[in-house]
Amino acid sequence: MTAEPETTMPAIAYPETRAGDTVDTLFGQQVADPYRWLENDVRVDAEVAAWVEAQNEVTDAFLETLPLRDRFKDRITELTDYERFGLPGEKGGRYFYTRNDGLQNQSVLYVRDGLDGEPRVLIDPNEWSDDDATALAGYTVTEDGSKLAYSIQDGGSDWRTVKVMDVATGAVADDTVEWVKFSALDWAKDGSGFYYSRFPATGEGETFQALNTNHQVYFHRLGTEQSEDVLVFARPDMPELNNIAQVSDDGRWLVVTSSSGTDDRYEVALVDLQRPGADPMVVVPGFENDYSYFGNLGSRFFFTTNDGAPLKKVVSIDIAAPDAGWTTVIPEREETLQGVSLTGGHLIASYLVDAKSKIEVYTTDGDKVREVALPGIGSAGGFGGDFDDAETFYSFSSYNRPSTVYRYNVETGESDVWAQPEVAFDPDDFVVEQRFFTSKDGTRVPMFLVRGKDVAASGKAVPTLLYGYGGFNISLTPGFSASRIAWLEAGGAYAVANIRGGGEYGKAWHDGGRLDNKQNVFDDFIAAGEFLIVEGVTPDDGLTIQGGSNGGLLVGAVTNQRPDLFAAGNAAVGVMDMLRFDRFTAGRYWVDDYGYPNDAEDFAILRAYSPYHNVRSGVDYPAVLVTTADTDDRVVPGHSFKYIAALQAAELGERPQLIRIETRAGHGSGKPTDKAIEEAADILAFLGHFSGLDSAE
Repeated sequence: MTAEPETTMPAIAYPETRAGDTVDTLFGQQVADPYRWLENDVRVDAEVAAWVEAQNEVTDAFLETLPLRDRFKDRITELTDYERFGLPGEKGGRYFYTRNDGLQNQSVLYVRDGLDGEPRVLIDPNEWSDDDATALAGYTVTEDGSKLAYSIQDGGSDWRTVKVMDVATGAVADDTVEWVKFSALDWAKDGSGFYYSRFPATGEGETFQALNTNHQVYFHRLGTEQSEDVLVFARPDMPELNNIAQVSDDGRWLVVTSSSGTDDRYEVALVDLQRPGADPMVVVPGFENDYSYFGNLGSRFFFTTNDGAPLKKVVSIDIAAPDAGWTTVIPEREETLQGVSLTGGHLIASYLVDAKSKIEVYTTDGDKVREVALPGIGSAGGFGGDFDDAETFYSFSSYNRPSTVYRYNVETGESDVWAQPEVAFDPDDFVVEQRFFTSKDGTRVPMFLVRGKDVAASGKAVPTLLYGYGGFNISLTPGFSASRIAWLEAGGAYAVANIRGGGEYGKAWHDGGRLDNKQNVFDDFIAAGEFLIVEGVTPDDGLTIQGGSNGGLLVGAVTNQRPDLFAAGNAAVGVMDMLRFDRFTAGRYWVDDYGYPNDAEDFAILRAYSPYHNVRSGVDYPAVLVTTADTDDRVVPGHSFKYIAALQAAELGERPQLIRIETRAGHGSGKPTDKAIEEAADILAFLGHFSGLDSAE
């Protein structure tokens, strides 16, 4: 049930935040940055560390007063406690997959000898650290299934350390590869070693904040020191490039895909592994379009591309006769093509239809064979494997259904359940709908709406949590979250707005929400909130919002622009200083979506919506809970630190502006289950408190 929102409270004594006198002159404007000192790394700056501790004390003291906090924590724990599996992959007759028994802080890697073999633990990351904040970030297996290269993530950092294991014995080799970031791992077909990408080692004290440049591809031969690794591909003429390598299906070529930012604009080069020292063959020049390799049959290489096809198509090229050009295999359609695999003698294509999955199977010549039957509105993923495999695996999930893993016979089209979770709720108690609303400029935008069956039938307006992202060509598709179910069970509604900037409708949808079109993202999200109120889904004092990373920027921007619309918001690991984002770690890549702060035209756009620079003192704001991690090296926590300092220094009414700072956690990946549960409970209790949600009744 719901109660009247709690909008007032005793004044909170925020920690004192020193305001410096830093002022930059940018394109004739004086831009104050009084909290620049909060950009310093908490690991090396004692003043920042003390500030973090003081902020957490104040925030935790407030969160302890919320009646929903313990209830949410208990229920989210119950809802999380179910067995879940990652997609299996087969190599050499062995099947590799991850499994979590429910509340393990890190999922465990298992292997079976044969599909029905006895499961055996290969790697249990829960044994790696006392706080379980060290995670298995990825792995790759040799063709014969005998060796495993795996990457280790510590404290949520983007940096990876790579180790090697003998699958039969579980023995870990001495091989150690470091300074790996934004990299694939791929074995040579003979298992002699693996290819990876790395940055140069950073200077002392700069590991988690310095800009990352000069990404290079190396080959590590088993049994050797990293210092002996062979440089395979580098572009010293373009140090800003990322270079990601994968071995071609036939093992003859190393396919290197290079990019300069977050845009899907690539150059693709082939390194002939049979001719060491030969110049790479550039098959896609120019960094103009998305060309993504997904397999080859001999000299025929398959790609997806948006070149002349904004919703993407499948093309191939014969590298034995490259002058003959590209051949269209599957033409562009009305639906957005997400990806394709070359598996089981077929092409398996994944489409988005209004942000919902649709899977189709084709011959390698592009003739449609069938559509894969899916259980309903949701997201399907997987379908990996080799061309000669008779089987593949995929997962399906939705807002009310955790991921179920299916084994798929590509030849017959039959799907069998391989692993299905048993959960502590009835999925049929919840209704998943899709609605469409109109944005400020008349654009039609889709939205997923999830409610309890009783709430939906009653038509009652209830506190609603609206989620969005809106950037970097990322599509928000249906997926399961235990914390969302807890919110729904407490009587709330949950909505996801597929706003512009994402990839739901291809290149045009992305372009419509970036650079000088970025305001469309905020307008779409505001229109989504207004729609929920007008449609009677939520009362006008019961709308809460949430977003992470670029979505944290979204929450910060719309809170500044329409503080009257929202009861409360959670801005998670957000990009909040749009004038300095490109100065830290991976921030330089984001100029593709945001523009360049040192360009006059881009600066004017960025300055107009930057959350840190547009706090409106003297206006009543919603309650805001900023969440970040002290060791986030993707969006450095200085963004959130400076933003909350600006909020707390302003006159924003009676509702609080607080920050919750996790320790030894990064941008999100690798976070231990217990930390994730506690954070989710705190966020929902905060949002519920100010929107009138009351699970006690």
